[in-house]
Amino acid sequence: MTDPSDYQEKKSFFDRVLTVYGRKAVLETLQNSTLQCHALHLAQSNREAGIVAEIRQQAISLDIPVKQHSREALARISKNGKQDQGVAVDVMCPSFGKLQDYLAGPRPKSNVRLLALDGIHNPQNLGMIIRSATAGNIDGIILSRKGTAAIGPLVIKASVGTVYRAPLLFCDSLTEALQHCRKHDAEICALETSAKRSLFDHRSHRLCVYILGNETEGVGTHLRELVDTPLSIPMRNGVESLNVAVAASLIAYGSYFER
Repeated sequence: MTDPSDYQEKKSFFDRVLTVYGRKAVLETLQNSTLQCHALHLAQSNREAGIVAEIRQQAISLDIPVKQHSREALARISKNGKQDQGVAVDVMCPSFGKLQDYLAGPRPKSNVRLLALDGIHNPQNLGMIIRSATAGNIDGIILSRKGTAAIGPLVIKASVGTVYRAPLLFCDSLTEALQHCRKHDAEICALETSAKRSLFDHRSHRLCVYILGNETEGVGTHLRELVDTPLSIPMRNGVESLNVAVAASLIAYGSYFER
């Protein structure tokens, strides 16, 4: 029988692991000396030549365990059997975690800024959002495990590798996550064109969560009901909206003026 404490410790460990797949992406990851890799996974069907041989040798030179799998098992590890090319590597990301653990753990009780992403489907947008939020004044990025672009090679490339050190806070349901935030006295904000208060005039000394909606529909109706404070971005010359990644940048840097 599995010890519950051992199970939780193992689960917590893998919550902080990002699995990168695809031969070129995996080789570049192994060649990045700033990253700590946990294990390399190879499909048994791979031909041991060319880039696959180079990947194996790179892992061996770094003392990274190399594990062989059936093609089906490798697809389960990568979660993208159509594009993993029989190769995947586990990368340690210490800043990853669960939203629930973050809220329950030691953190500042005020002036905390979280960014909640509602169905961002475009990998380039997600990568650019992660990059801006990590560089700016955002303490955590709330991501649902479903309904958002998977963190794969396109997201990693668009983030320029920032994703490995990004403060990603995962949840199963964004609605439940925001409800949980409210229990911790969070102020929930969302961008709305018709909002009278500007993003740049907003001041909050509480835990504050900014929701960013997806590229076509914006913030979902089910989440708007949870919004405490609608905010707008001032725009001129008849422009009605901005790219979601640009909006994320404005939130990440606009919140500097709140502290």
